[in-house]
Amino acid sequence: MNKPVIMWFRQDLRTRDLAALNAAASAGEVICLYILDDETPGEWKIGGAGRWWLRHSLAKLSRDVKLVLRRGRSDEVLASVIQETGASAVYFTRDYAPWSAPLELRVKSVCGKAGAACHRFGGYLLHEPESIQNGSGEPYRVYTPFSRACFATGEPRLPGAGARPVIWQGAVRSENLDDWNLAPAQPNWASQFGTTWQPGEEGARIALAKFIENGLAEYAEGRDRPDKAFTSRLSPHLHWGEISPAQCWLAIRAAMAKAGGRFDLSGEKFLREILWREFSYHILHHWPTLPELPFRREFADFPWGNDAPALQKWQQGLTGYPIVDAGMRELWATGTMHNRVRMVAASFLTKHLLISWREGAKWFWDTLVDADIASNSASWQWVAGCGADAAPYFRIFNPVLQGEKFDPDGAYVRRWVPELSDMPREYIHRPWQAPENFKAAYPAPMVEHGFARARALLALKQIKAGAA
Repeated sequence: MNKPVIMWFRQDLRTRDLAALNAAASAGEVICLYILDDETPGEWKIGGAGRWWLRHSLAKLSRDVKLVLRRGRSDEVLASVIQETGASAVYFTRDYAPWSAPLELRVKSVCGKAGAACHRFGGYLLHEPESIQNGSGEPYRVYTPFSRACFATGEPRLPGAGARPVIWQGAVRSENLDDWNLAPAQPNWASQFGTTWQPGEEGARIALAKFIENGLAEYAEGRDRPDKAFTSRLSPHLHWGEISPAQCWLAIRAAMAKAGGRFDLSGEKFLREILWREFSYHILHHWPTLPELPFRREFADFPWGNDAPALQKWQQGLTGYPIVDAGMRELWATGTMHNRVRMVAASFLTKHLLISWREGAKWFWDTLVDADIASNSASWQWVAGCGADAAPYFRIFNPVLQGEKFDPDGAYVRRWVPELSDMPREYIHRPWQAPENFKAAYPAPMVEHGFARARALLALKQIKAGAA
C-alpha cells in the first residue's frame, strides 16, 4: 500500500481555492485530518459561539471529504497519526495567532523526526505579513498607507479550483463529532443560531452571492445602519476559512465591472474592509502580544476599573442605553452584532464604564461566531484608543446620538429591546425622557453621558501626565 499524505485542516474548512489541499491531492492518497486543540491556545481556545459554528462546519466539510477527527495537542496528534499510518508528508495552511508560529515549528520538527515532509501554504490572507512593508522595510502601523501598499501590489491571484483528493483507505482511528459536545453548556444559548447562519462552504458562497445581489449597491452608506440588511455577513465564513479572501475580492471586482461603475464606491469600501482584516493580522504577526497588552504602551498604566456588576449589566444588555443594549442582546441571540453597534458598545464599556478592553474582548471571544484573535484584539484596542492607528481616546461615542443617527426610526432597538417596542420615535433612544404613559420596564442609564465623558478624559489626562 502506498504511503498516504496528511492534509491537516485548521481554519481553512473548504475544498475550493485551498492550496494546501490541492498540493496534497496531487501528492498521493490523502488523510484529511482535523484536530480540536484546546491546549495550545491556552485561554484563547475556541469560545462557545465559535464551537457551535465549528461543529456545523465540520459536519458540512465531512460531506465533501472523509474527515478524521482527533482531539489533543496538534503536534502530538500529528506525530501519532504519522506513526499509525506511515504518512510521508503533512500539508497545512499557515496561521498567524501568537501560538501558531511555535506550533508550526514543533510540527516541522515532528515531521523531520518521522521522516515526513512538511509543507506549509498561505491562503488565509491576501498578503503574507512579510510581504507588505513601508519604505524603511518595517511593518506598517497605520491602516491607510498599509491599504495603499496592498492596492499597489495589484489584484490577488485567481482562486484555485476545487480539489478532489483520493482518500486513503487504510485504517485510521477517528473520533465522533457528536462526542465533542461543541454546543455551549446549558442553557444552550446558541440553540437559535441556526435560524441566522448557514455554516460551511456552501453557506459562504450563498452569503457572498446574496450580498452582491442585495447589499453591495447600498454598502457604502448602508453599512452603518443596523436597521438595514446591507452588510455582507461574511466574517464568520472568512474566519473559519470556508471562503478565501481572494474569492471574495475577485467576486466583488467582477460585480463592480458588471455594474458599469454603479458599485464602485461600495465595492471599494468593502475591499477596504477586507484589507482591515489583513491589517489586523499583519499587526498581530509583528506584535504578538496584541491580545494581552496595549499596542500604545502608555496605556499600560491606564486606570481601568474593576466593576463586576457593571460588566455584567453590559454583557446582559441592561445599560439603559437602547442602542448598546440592542447590540448586546443581538449578540447573545445570534452570535453576531452589527459593526457600527460593536463600536458603540465597545466605546461604552471602555469609556463610559472605564472597564478594560480586555474584558470586552474576552466576552466577544466567547459569544461571537466570528471571534477572531486578530480582528477582535485590534478592533477592541482601536475603540479603546490604545491600538494601532487607533481612534483618538477623546473620541467618545454618545450612544443617544449614535442611535438617532444610525437607527433613526428605532427599528433595530424595537427588535432587540422589546420592552421599548411601543416607545414613540422621538424617545426610543432616550426613553428616560418619555412621558409617564410611555414609561417601560427598562432600566435607567447606568451613567450619564456627560459625566462619563468628563471622567474618561480625566483618566486620559492622568496617563499623559505620567508619560510626560
